[in-house]
Amino acid sequence: MKSEHAQFAASLHDMLGAAGVPAAARRWAAGDRAPGLAVWRSLARLGVTALAVPERDGGLGARFADVVVACEELGHHAVPGPVAESVAAVPVLLAMLPGGPGRGAPAEASPARWLSGLAAGDLIATAAMPPWLPYAVDTGAAGLVLLAEGDVVRLAAPGARYRSVDPGRSLSPVTAGQVVARGPAVAGALTRALDAGALACAAQLLGAGRALLEASVQYAGQRVQFGRPVGAFQAVKHRLADVAIGLEFAAPLLDAAAAALDAGSCDVARDVSAA
Repeated sequence: MKSEHAQFAASLHDMLGAAGVPAAARRWAAGDRAPGLAVWRSLARLGVTALAVPERDGGLGARFADVVVACEELGHHAVPGPVAESVAAVPVLLAMLPGGPGRGAPAEASPARWLSGLAAGDLIATAAMPPWLPYAVDTGAAGLVLLAEGDVVRLAAPGARYRSVDPGRSLSPVTAGQVVARGPAVAGALTRALDAGALACAAQLLGAGRALLEASVQYAGQRVQFGRPVGAFQAVKHRLADVAIGLEFAAPLLDAAAAALDAGSCDVARDVSAA
């Protein structure tokens, strides 16, 4: 399994490395999403958008270990858009909802229809969920915006767009619309979706940490001080080594949380928190 994960990660790494993601992210931040959406279509062709979607809905029904591998590479390359929401949290939420749209919802408000769209890469989704209510990320890029709280999931309409410290990431408050699903089962679905999204986000951050370390090592080898590359100084070496060790120790925490989610362990919340 580890070798399969390594091959999957290498394929993603090569594709994203050739896709011009940094330029796409800069244009995304400037309001031009076309190059970033092209990256998302490439991810769909590799099956990334289908990982957390059940097979019955056209997805791969993959394990969370596979989702972690994918999201780590997406974080490593800083792929723009609501990655944790669209790749993990929303598919998990929709897959666990009671069947059929809620009363008053349009016929197209079907979890199965949305799941197939997510799997195919035709749809990007985001959601406002506790404890960050009523805000959702990157609503302008999402064809599906949900508001989930307590025992009800609704369609949502985004409001004003607020830039974050990351210019490629925005937040919008949302207002509740038609009910998609309601009932006791929704609360359990929401809990699992939040865990899945948090784990996907942790994987993105691990990938981002790797990228920052790689850039720092490269810079330390090029920057010259007192006639020597700064990377030759022990103080710099030790700091870089500390970061490398921290990243190495973080990875097993993600693996453990993914295994707990796959097994339905009672320790999921603890393990996802650790990740």
